[in-house]
Amino acid sequence: MQDPINFLPSPAKAFVRIVEAINRRIGRFAMYLIFVMIGILLYSSISKTFFFPSLWTLEMAQFVMVAFYMLGGPYSMQLHSHVRMDLLYGNWTPRKKAIIDSITVIMLFIYLGVLLYGGISSTSYAIEYGERSYSAWRPYMAPIKILMCVSVFLMLLQAVAVWLRDIATIVYGNELEANS
Repeated sequence: MQDPINFLPSPAKAFVRIVEAINRRIGRFAMYLIFVMIGILLYSSISKTFFFPSLWTLEMAQFVMVAFYMLGGPYSMQLHSHVRMDLLYGNWTPRKKAIIDSITVIMLFIYLGVLLYGGISSTSYAIEYGERSYSAWRPYMAPIKILMCVSVFLMLLQAVAVWLRDIATIVYGNELEANS
């Protein structure tokens, strides 16, 4: 089956390609953060067993896991590897899937918009007041909150790109199936 974005107008096609290229690179980078987290937890285990325990390891591992999860989300959406209820969906035609997806993505836009709004508010508070964690290590919270806002924004852009693909599949579905 031909790629649906080939039927989109040039600005929309450029938008989809740019967003997907950015999210692909960031997502591929984020995949390797799991090894960083493993290294931190390994160091934590060794230091707690043989030396003095470090204050920073558990919280740093949590921050790396947040980065792994949040930065990988848009890439996961791009690859269609997120979880979905496949009871009926798997048997539908690509056009019917695109119709349902283009309706349900509206709820995703609302959810991500509210999440981004709250994230920006929380991030601006963290920056303005120098918010720190309540742990003994007391790291600043602004860097992880900024990363979360960037990730939600990238997810929102990826949702728009997927929605544009779905619209192209709905409008040009018959031509896409005829060219396959």
